[in-house]
Amino acid sequence: MNLILRRSMLSVAGLLMTGAAVAGPAVAAHAAPAGTAPAAKNDRPGQHRVGYEYQAQPNYYYCGPASTRIALSAEGKDVSQDELAAKLGTTENGTDSAIDITRVLNEYAPGRYKTTEISSDVASNEQVEQLRSDVRAAVDAGEPVVANVLGSAVDADGVEHSYPGHYLTVVEYKDDGHTVKIADPADPAAQEYWMDVKALANWIASRGYSS
Repeated sequence: MNLILRRSMLSVAGLLMTGAAVAGPAVAAHAAPAGTAPAAKNDRPGQHRVGYEYQAQPNYYYCGPASTRIALSAEGKDVSQDELAAKLGTTENGTDSAIDITRVLNEYAPGRYKTTEISSDVASNEQVEQLRSDVRAAVDAGEPVVANVLGSAVDADGVEHSYPGHYLTVVEYKDDGHTVKIADPADPAAQEYWMDVKALANWIASRGYSS
């Protein structure tokens, strides 16, 4: 089955399985006025977060545009999800890959993002460490990470999140990057949750991320 078609079909099922709402308002989370880049903040040693504006995806297939918008809001960019969807080539079949996310991020923040793929089904120790390093470097620079995930993962509170194809944004780390905070555009009720970086790496496995 065509991968993009499979993602579209499974995304609907995944959102229904998790009961995740797919529409919601923009919500400020450590945000500055539009057009002004929010300042990153260090809470304590080994912890860092970016300022950003949360916005839920308005339908089941806009997770790519919504996650990209969350990332760009940390740069002080106020871009609509519709504009980003057009640039990403997003359709009801979804957004093709992390490579598209990186390309569009670099249109608004030139040269700051690269794509890293985790091509195996399970992330190796080296890939986990690379993700940890990339999250730390990106968040320290005030630039969230956009990740393309597949399947299920359990957060730090023991809550399972299941998506058969989804994009989300990493906006904070603690414990020197061993634990990361996710802004999830498909879950406006929770908006954010912490996750072990190894769990996130395995969630990304077979896909990639933009950092």
